[in-house]
Amino acid sequence: MKLRVLTAAVTTAALLTACGGGSSDSGSKGPVDLRMTIWSANAKHLALFDQIAADYKKDHPEVGRITFEAIPFENYTTTLTTQIGGGNVPDLAWIFESTAPDFVTSGALEPIEKDADLLPSTTANWEKDGKLYAYPFSTSPLGVFVNTDLVTAAGRPTPAHQIAAGTWTWEEAAKTAAAVQAKGKGGLVVGDFDFKGWDTLNAIWAGWGARPWSEDGKSCQFDQPAMVEAMTFIHQLVFTTKGMPGPGVTKDFYAGDSAMVLTQISRAALLEKAKFKWDLVPLPTGPDGEYSVVGQAGIGVLKRGKNADAAKQFLTYFSNAENSAKLAQFFPPPRKSQLTTETLAKANPLLKPAQLDSVVVKGIERGTIKPSHTGYAELQQTVRAALDPLWKPGADVKAVLSDVCAKVNPLLAK
Repeated sequence: MKLRVLTAAVTTAALLTACGGGSSDSGSKGPVDLRMTIWSANAKHLALFDQIAADYKKDHPEVGRITFEAIPFENYTTTLTTQIGGGNVPDLAWIFESTAPDFVTSGALEPIEKDADLLPSTTANWEKDGKLYAYPFSTSPLGVFVNTDLVTAAGRPTPAHQIAAGTWTWEEAAKTAAAVQAKGKGGLVVGDFDFKGWDTLNAIWAGWGARPWSEDGKSCQFDQPAMVEAMTFIHQLVFTTKGMPGPGVTKDFYAGDSAMVLTQISRAALLEKAKFKWDLVPLPTGPDGEYSVVGQAGIGVLKRGKNADAAKQFLTYFSNAENSAKLAQFFPPPRKSQLTTETLAKANPLLKPAQLDSVVVKGIERGTIKPSHTGYAELQQTVRAALDPLWKPGADVKAVLSDVCAKVNPLLAK
């Protein structure tokens, strides 16, 4: 498929121009400065990155500053591709799984060394013609953080009890969410959704076996029965059973304002000083059975960066086994040797070994990566606009999803 625009601000031609040719470190004078764009501004994430960079510089006097430029999540890819198109190219970049096909197929990234310890399932998104183009430093299954105080106060069994009884299903999770919301707090919150980031709903609809487009990426599947059933469930959860905060309503789980949030374990750091009892459990069982959804991010070296060779050397260090173990505190490692509860427990003191095993280890083993496609930004914006009529009471779910496919299929056919 042809490479389409990554964002509305950057044309294909501009991106391909930015990707064409390579940069070299030859001829540079003095210490080499490196810049990596990331989406997280979390102080603990940045402190760890800075420490790894400081350790690297001790043995590499040819490297000057190593800076990590935090860009807000909601406009991260737009800003990154604008930088690439405008010539302000970072040396390294954190890349979401959703835009992996664009970056890998466009030639924007330098090939990097592939470590034999990496799980094949973690590198598939970042490979082309047998070469690896980004290190999959975070392969993080989505789980459910639970405010057990709110659940118990609403008279509902905790998810842990339901798991033990074999009743932790989406039907029961919806009842719990509605019971808590009826008490004035939020029920279920989907992280980064806010009725805009529709692709985050994959954490729910995958339980129905639904997907936005076919595996080969050529045909829309929003109008298929599994997706219609899943989105009907979500619509009812918002507007009928009222277990999920509606449009314009914000409930902060980490401040104790909601019963559950669907997100990744890297958010556990926000619970360090929580004033309520909490738990982490796997996603509820869906009509299609047990499942797991994995969010992923890769770090790639931009071909048009000023210091591509130095950037590749730093990435090799940043991603080695020792640093991978440190990063596991926030970002589950892609290394076979480190995907154990023992390794993860050392790096994640807030989480119990049983939580790490059920959500992370088993989640990665059976999980599917969140949706991706070439031209993802255009697809994302088109789907978002087409789904807008869904987020109101009485919406015709099937009709809305049929309209989504009418608008998306021409894009998939490009």
